[in-house]
Amino acid sequence: MSILSDVTDLAALTEALAGLPKADAGAEAAARDRQMSLTKPPGSLGRLEDLACFMAAWQGDARPRINHAQAVVFAGNHGVCAQGVNPYPQEVTVQMVANFEAGGAAINQLCRASGADLSVVALDLDRPTEDFTQGPAMSAAETLDALRRGAAVVDANAQVLVLGEMGIGNSTVAAALAHAAFGGAAADWVGRGTGSDAAGRARKAEVVARGVAKHAGALGFELLAALGGREQAALCGAVLEARARRIPVLLDGFICTAAVAPLFTLDPALLDHCLIGHVSAEPGHAKLLDAIGKAPILSLGMALGEGSGAALALGILRAALECHNGMATFAEAGVSDA
Repeated sequence: MSILSDVTDLAALTEALAGLPKADAGAEAAARDRQMSLTKPPGSLGRLEDLACFMAAWQGDARPRINHAQAVVFAGNHGVCAQGVNPYPQEVTVQMVANFEAGGAAINQLCRASGADLSVVALDLDRPTEDFTQGPAMSAAETLDALRRGAAVVDANAQVLVLGEMGIGNSTVAAALAHAAFGGAAADWVGRGTGSDAAGRARKAEVVARGVAKHAGALGFELLAALGGREQAALCGAVLEARARRIPVLLDGFICTAAVAPLFTLDPALLDHCLIGHVSAEPGHAKLLDAIGKAPILSLGMALGEGSGAALALGILRAALECHNGMATFAEAGVSDA
C-alpha cells in the first residue's frame, strides 16, 4: 500500500511522514566492517566505500545489490511561462516527451548504458499550472493528485530509483522553490535554463522575486503548491514512496534537487535516503547542495536535466557495489592485513 493511499489532504500527509523508516544502522556498520576487511588499504576507494555503506543502510543488508534499477522522468508545463521566462514554447515539453518515448533522447542512451528501466510520466501537459506571480500554482487538491501520481509509479521491486524531469519553464520554478526555501537574492538561484540570455536571466530573477514575495512564509506542501509544478510534486511523491519502501533515490540536477526543497523545509531527514547524481552547471545548484548538506557524486559540467546526471551516477553506484561484494577479504585471499 502506498504512503498516500489513505491520505485525504496535505495536512494528513505531513502527519504521516513521522512514521517513515530510517536507515538500518546495523547493516551499515556491518558493511563498514566488510570494507575494512577487503584487500585494500582502508579508505582507499574513497566515496565508493561510503556509497556501498549507504546502500547497505537503506536496503537493510550488509551486501546490497542492484538487480533492478528504475528510472522515471516526470514532465509538466507551467503557467509562469506567461511571464516570458523561457525562449521556447511549451509545445517543446510535449515534443520532448515523444522523443523520450521513441528512445531518441540522451536519457534513453544513458539508462541503457547504466542498466536502468526508463519510463516517462507526462502530467497534464495540455493544462499548465497557474502563474505563481498571480496566485498559487496549484490547489491543494491538484498538489495531492500529483504527489499520488508520482508515488504510484514507484516499483516496489526496485533497489534504486533514478529521478529526472522535463518541462519548459521549470528552471524558473526551481529557482523560486530554492529562493523561497533558502533565501538569498533571487538572482543567486537563476541560470540559463534552456538558453536564456542576460536579459532573459534578469527577467527570470524579477519574476522569481515577485512570486516568492507573493507567497512569503509558505513551507512544506504549502510551498510546493504555491510555487511548484506537477512534475515537482510528482518527484516529491516518488521520493516519499521510495522512502516508505526503503528504496534509495538518485536525484538529478538543479531542478530535481529544488523540487524536493519543500520536503527539506518540513524535515531535512526526509531526504536521508537520497543521493545527488551530479552538480549541475546551473549556478544555483552548488548553492542548493550546500544548503541541504549533500555532496554530488559527479561534476561534469552538465545542465541537460532529463535525469541524465543521475543515470550516469548509477554506473558509479553499481561499481561501488561490485567492489563491495566482489572483492576478496584479506582472509579469503590469504593476504596479510598486518
